[in-house]
Amino acid sequence: MSAVRVLRLATGGDGVGRLADGRTVFVPRTAPGDLVELTGVRTHQRFARARLARVLAPGPARVEPRCPHYVHDECGGCQLQHLDASAQREARRGFVGDALRRIARRDVPDPALAPAAREFDYRTKITLAVSGDGRRIGLHRYDRADQVFELEWCHITVPELMTLWQALRRLRPLFPGRLDAIVLRGDRDGGRHVLFRTSGGEAWGGGRPLLAELRAQGAPATVWWQPPGGAPRAVGGGGSAYPATVFEQVHPEMGDRVRAHAITALGPVSGRRVWDLYAGMGQTSAALAAAGARVQSVEVDRRAVEAAERVGPPVRRLVGRVEHMLDELTAPDLVITNPPRSGMDARVPEALERLRPERLVYISCDPATLARDLSRLPAFRLTAVQAFDLFPQTAHVETVAVLERAS
Repeated sequence: MSAVRVLRLATGGDGVGRLADGRTVFVPRTAPGDLVELTGVRTHQRFARARLARVLAPGPARVEPRCPHYVHDECGGCQLQHLDASAQREARRGFVGDALRRIARRDVPDPALAPAAREFDYRTKITLAVSGDGRRIGLHRYDRADQVFELEWCHITVPELMTLWQALRRLRPLFPGRLDAIVLRGDRDGGRHVLFRTSGGEAWGGGRPLLAELRAQGAPATVWWQPPGGAPRAVGGGGSAYPATVFEQVHPEMGDRVRAHAITALGPVSGRRVWDLYAGMGQTSAALAAAGARVQSVEVDRRAVEAAERVGPPVRRLVGRVEHMLDELTAPDLVITNPPRSGMDARVPEALERLRPERLVYISCDPATLARDLSRLPAFRLTAVQAFDLFPQTAHVETVAVLERAS
């Protein structure tokens, strides 16, 4: 196989080069400027995919990854750890700009990106997979979701959770049977949580003994168990109503910055009718209501809504899928939407096109679905875009897009 020069990064983090026959080839774990030798080339009609065999000459942005799992186990949790921080940020800016130009057909430059304070040790939640034979608990290899390697330490997760994992690894005989996954999570009060998800319906009585052992090792945590189809329940150390499975940003500090930026981008809200779509645990709704807005929020997770109702000023909260709740909402003046990675159901931008609020602020964790949804909103001008570095070492990026009703 002849050498291939990597020209740039594609969305998702793969390096892009050209084979001798002219076909574009996508190669994970390569950096712009790398001269590489490939293996496992799989050709398609117009492109090819390959794996990196070795780097013949490194590009200027290539660095040695900090995490041993990244190279030795081909961990799929990170995609860009072989690039320096500056090159990573430029790549993520490019992912957003490219999607907006190519998919949304919006003529905009790559947006500015607000950097994270920490490049490592920032995630406050990690989900560990279990291999089919139950012998390994860890993360998946990239491009091979059926393979799980044993995790020792995840370098983008906060050390408090990794020290908890070190204690848990020594206590496997106390784990429940038919284990599907383990979720380690930190809360904003400094508490630690371990959630066991199982595929069997048998009752598990090991929560209290496990908690006792964790405390003995200096790693106290609330122990949760979630049977198939059931709600999570605290089975050891649960003295609070903490919603262990409710979504919250895995990088809370940066998530708070995104929320503050989005609320500011809405402009004055006092007395205005504001929709908060995909509202999660209600922090945005609470901030808007405290500023005098007349807020209507929609969230599909009932546990998240219950958590939101325990704090903050009153808000009209609806439980259900946003696309199913549209007829229950009063027409808005302003809208803030923060959908999951899959973006908004087509019925949501259709309703926004019909109602035409003055301003729409869209918080996105996926540039492609953001761009797709913006293409469904021709009645709105894109007036500002800001990217946020919520996920250093990965190809993921958070974006806040501001749209105003076209005159």
